[in-house]
Amino acid sequence: MNNNQTDSQLSQFPNSYWHSHQTPHFSPLIQDESTEVAVIGGGIVGIVTAYLLAKAGKKVTLVEARAFFHGVTGHTTAKITAQHALIYYELIQTFGKEKARLYYEANRDGLDFIRETSKNLNIACDFEEKDAVVFASSAKGLKQIEKEARAYETLDINGTLTHGQLRDLPFETLAALTMPYQAHFHPVKYLKGLLDEVSRLGGQIYDRTRAVKLSKSDNTVTMENGAVLSYDEIVVASHYPFNDFDGLYFSKLSINRSYAIAGRIKKPIPDGMYISAESPIRSLRSIPDDNGEDLFLIGGDSHQTGKSNPPNQVHFENLLAFGKEWFELEEVEYHWSAQDMTTLDKVPYIGQMTRTSENVLVATGFNKWGMAMGVSAAKILTDIINGEENDYVELFDPTRNKLKGKDIQRFSKKNTSVGKDLLETKLQRPDKSPEDLDLDEGGLVSIGGKKLGGYRDENGELHLVKTTCSHMGCGLNWNNSERSWDCPCHGSRFSYSGDVLNGPAVKPLKKVDEKKSVE
Repeated sequence: MNNNQTDSQLSQFPNSYWHSHQTPHFSPLIQDESTEVAVIGGGIVGIVTAYLLAKAGKKVTLVEARAFFHGVTGHTTAKITAQHALIYYELIQTFGKEKARLYYEANRDGLDFIRETSKNLNIACDFEEKDAVVFASSAKGLKQIEKEARAYETLDINGTLTHGQLRDLPFETLAALTMPYQAHFHPVKYLKGLLDEVSRLGGQIYDRTRAVKLSKSDNTVTMENGAVLSYDEIVVASHYPFNDFDGLYFSKLSINRSYAIAGRIKKPIPDGMYISAESPIRSLRSIPDDNGEDLFLIGGDSHQTGKSNPPNQVHFENLLAFGKEWFELEEVEYHWSAQDMTTLDKVPYIGQMTRTSENVLVATGFNKWGMAMGVSAAKILTDIINGEENDYVELFDPTRNKLKGKDIQRFSKKNTSVGKDLLETKLQRPDKSPEDLDLDEGGLVSIGGKKLGGYRDENGELHLVKTTCSHMGCGLNWNNSERSWDCPCHGSRFSYSGDVLNGPAVKPLKKVDEKKSVE
């Protein structure tokens, strides 16, 4: 990517605000071990699960593929809320009133858990209670919000519908639906506190250890470096299940990226958490800075992973333009993006991964709302392992048989699209040679008639990889904002040097030597 035409505030590699806080480091797992419960994935689901199990006296081993918080949990907007934009009207149509109410209660319970544990364990995580507000700026959005308000009434959800202009927002609004007593926090500070507790309670924690193979016949999981972890039960909390062929999860999850910037604004920061009813989504919240001056977070501009049109960098620029137009944004100190997955019916898969694998549990598909729900997922998984009752098990059961209506349409559309994406990416032809790449620019290049992925870093070094996804062979597209190779079929992402950034892929891309490639 050539950043000469890009705002200098966004020209560097993305950096998440949450990473400005010191993150913990552990040793990799390098020798064979055994445990009662293996927890694969060090995001909010995996860490809370490990904490609850260790607290219950279980021998727990928590394994993270990369450094902690470099996955989705470290790239969130960190809203802890049961208000997931517009969801409850649809849930009533899909699941009925009782289960739609359970969805709300599960998220409310997750919020309560974070509030209580941060207080009881004295974790200073910038927890602040805030109203959550979904607003409309168009006639279509107005109708959607009124419909959602009726769903709140049906489900006895505490919420208030208002019409007209919101005092805190500088642009026109026609209506808003407010859910009070929600919250936001600093996820790294909170989860670091829980990691400390896991260690104190005797849990084993490893990072930079990628799980690549699950063997149900002998209850083992093999790591990329060859180490083998034996388990009695296993929780797959790796965001996208690394063993996604079990249960064909790749066929029933859609993957999207969204963007966020955080910086200083001249106008007063709105007091609350806001999200638009219309697209492009605009998500707004304050961030209490350690220096005592709040930052303003603007999020949105979602698209399917690997299929951004225009180029990825434009999404950051759209948020920047929005901030300058409406909030007199002065400087952007942080910008980052996140990867989120949605199930066919928009309700996460939490519980037994397949009907035939009682000791293999999974949590995935949080539809961009993984903070409160991620905590409840951990509680569900823990209760299943401990043999205790949990009111939410049936609702989130990954083996639920509900492929009808819109679900069938989504399933067919997604998997038809995968075949089309596979063909289109294979037919793409490079229009550059490596010599054409400027500093900090990447894309498809041709060397000796071979199609490769190339990136020339700021020091002038050329990095070449084969752009065939190691998951299922789809061709990859260049992401010019994050200097990564992204798969439009199932959402795998790789660094410019070929390392896995996001699953389902577990194997890196093949690196290519420029001299050997022309021989």
